[in-house]
Amino acid sequence: MPDELAGLDAVGQAELVRAGKVSADELIDAAITRLEQIDPQLNAVIHRNFERARREARSMRSEAPFCGVPILFKDIAAGNRAGDPYHWGTRFLRDADYRAPGTSHLVQKFLDAGFIDIGRTNVPELGAWATTEPDAYGPTRNPWNTEYASGGSSGGAAAAVASGMVPLAHASDGGGSIRNPASQCGIVGLKPSRGRVSVGPESSDAMWAGLAAELAVTRSVRDTAAVLDLVSGPMPGDTVVAPTPTRPYREEVGADPGRLRIGFVAEFPTNAGEAEFPAEALPMLGRFVEALGFVPDTPTASVHPECSTAVMRTAELLEELGHDVEPSFPAPVVAGAGVFVVPLLACSQANFVERMGVTLGRPIGEADMDADNWLITHVGQRTMGSDYLTALSGLNTFTRSMAAWWENGFDLLVTPTLTDLPPRLGALRPDPGKPLDAWMRTASLLAFTIPFNITGQPAISLPVGLSESGLPIGVQLVAGYGREDLLLRVAAQIEGAGALIGRPPIHA
Repeated sequence: MPDELAGLDAVGQAELVRAGKVSADELIDAAITRLEQIDPQLNAVIHRNFERARREARSMRSEAPFCGVPILFKDIAAGNRAGDPYHWGTRFLRDADYRAPGTSHLVQKFLDAGFIDIGRTNVPELGAWATTEPDAYGPTRNPWNTEYASGGSSGGAAAAVASGMVPLAHASDGGGSIRNPASQCGIVGLKPSRGRVSVGPESSDAMWAGLAAELAVTRSVRDTAAVLDLVSGPMPGDTVVAPTPTRPYREEVGADPGRLRIGFVAEFPTNAGEAEFPAEALPMLGRFVEALGFVPDTPTASVHPECSTAVMRTAELLEELGHDVEPSFPAPVVAGAGVFVVPLLACSQANFVERMGVTLGRPIGEADMDADNWLITHVGQRTMGSDYLTALSGLNTFTRSMAAWWENGFDLLVTPTLTDLPPRLGALRPDPGKPLDAWMRTASLLAFTIPFNITGQPAISLPVGLSESGLPIGVQLVAGYGREDLLLRVAAQIEGAGALIGRPPIHA
């Protein structure tokens, strides 16, 4: 039975429980067996809650919609459960055996729905990298090829889901951290609209200036829709609330989206490298460089040919499905908005590090984190309040300009999820000899995901192909703010057309 269960998504496993064909105990025992067999090859799960999970399975209410379905929570952001280890990929929290003081609304909603938590997944230090290779816990490997990265910051979650340990796992996304690992591991990853899923009560809506969103990585579009139904909706004190959907998201899977106008881009526009930094950003940039002590190198913007081909094939499929598809791209994507992201992330990181220092009773310093994270923290500590407000204003201008493209008649945008194929392990790790080189190359890899964290729009990565070397390639679909319904309808169309890839070589 365990091998059969490994091939089922969360909805499929829950249906077996409701039909009396399998018990919650059996689901959990099977998942634990799979994890023990597979994880030594991948290092996706850093904390295991097996005995508690078995106890919870024995006392589970059978009427819960996902009774006994196993889940993993990410060791960062809104993945906190009271009393559990909560380390954000850092050595300083690991060494202090830091435990979460409370449970997030998100985690509680998963638990109330009947999901059973069997462990916590690996993340990069402070969630800052597009690869999951923290000094605290070591690298998570890609189940398609263990010499390659699994993505970040939800790399542990994506590797665990892709390999069949669990049908889905909690994930979060502040610049591509759901979509990037979903693309690298060949699974489905939706970043919902800003305010769709509460990040409280411990986390603040202001963390990362609202760029971060919470949901999950899954193996099916229907699981993504079902989870969104479970965990979406405002909670007391939320300051941003997305528009209420007209019906449950599960009803969008298989629903006719109608004839849509869809734009796509497979390459950077030819003038991508010509965009100048906005004039109001120049003083802020000068102070940023002064705090660093050097000017970081900016990688050349380009898209791997196989990633471009995946977009073109998806555009052709969408046309075959009856949509009007044309090359088009919101110009602001390449207009230098990334410069405004830097001070916001740096300030958020400095604030988190300072708060953890107060909690631990000692200052967190250079020796406590990797070289690049320390540099970013250092810059955040020295960022002026006026620069922070300049950055917020710049992102607001960018968001308004971006929204105009959808208002001008487009329903969806299709882009590469990533600008390159999954990197080898080590390729994006911080190198003290090359300050911020990995950070800048991370930003280049995520050039098509970061803009929609800025705007707060929903975006989904779908695994539509394999490279010549056998590595997954994702494409990204983006909708207007609040239109997850449209994304799910079209994603289900693509899935139903047989366009999504299958299982990796390492799978239960």
